[in-house]
Amino acid sequence: MSSTARSGYSAKSYRTEAIVLRHHKLGEADRIVVLLTPDHGQIRAVAKGVRRTSSKLGATLEPFMHVDLQLIHGKNLDTITQAQLLHQYGAPIAASYQSYTAAAAMVETAERLTSTDVDTTGPQFRLLHGALAMVARGEGVAATIMNSYLLRALSTAGWAPSFTDCARCTTPGPHEALNIQLGGSVCASCRPAGSRSPAPGTIRLLAALLTGNWATVAQASAGEVREADSIVGEYVQWHLERALKSLRLVERTPASEPPLDPPPGRRFSAARDQPHAAAPGAAP
Repeated sequence: MSSTARSGYSAKSYRTEAIVLRHHKLGEADRIVVLLTPDHGQIRAVAKGVRRTSSKLGATLEPFMHVDLQLIHGKNLDTITQAQLLHQYGAPIAASYQSYTAAAAMVETAERLTSTDVDTTGPQFRLLHGALAMVARGEGVAATIMNSYLLRALSTAGWAPSFTDCARCTTPGPHEALNIQLGGSVCASCRPAGSRSPAPGTIRLLAALLTGNWATVAQASAGEVREADSIVGEYVQWHLERALKSLRLVERTPASEPPLDPPPGRRFSAARDQPHAAAPGAAP
């Protein structure tokens, strides 16, 4: 290869960590992989030959995987030339139907929110990374972790709900009514027709999911969890302007199962999951 060709290749090549959101077939042996990165936004890249049984990249580029990639910029699609596994979230998530469907709803949401918004991809990446890590480790009920992620992802995208003060006039709460279109709780003066009247415990649960207050989340009753599920689903659908396909398949918490019991003080934080905190490929 000439020095000019090597220089051109080097200029187009870049390296990044990423979370695999999804993939689909291309030709007979290739795949198009949709990736979320902290610094380059959402990337659509071609992984050549990964559907062949001899490919070493196929298992690495599965949904939910946290990977380190070498890519080459392309005109329409980038090309993946190297992939190294950082954290293997795929296998433990796929081992449970509840975990798999909850994680699928999270990555579908991340793909929707980052398809055009490049300003929040760093925070969105870290939020998704932390949520997938919690689901993979079984640190709580997957559907509850998902609900917390969905509320926080929408907040990061600029659609932060209010479950304490009135969403219209900011009158301090708590308030009895909730209106999805207005963005959360509403006082008696601002309450429009068609507003919901959730149980007070449901409002507390929604506020706790938004802030990551797992101690309060763990105290919620099965009825409050079911009501919060419905409200979170409606809120996501309203702002994304269409329903999440994966959300319909999520297995909700059985009435006999406690909503969540994570380690004390656990938060959505990917800090201990970053490459500098564990050797690539090592268990986080």
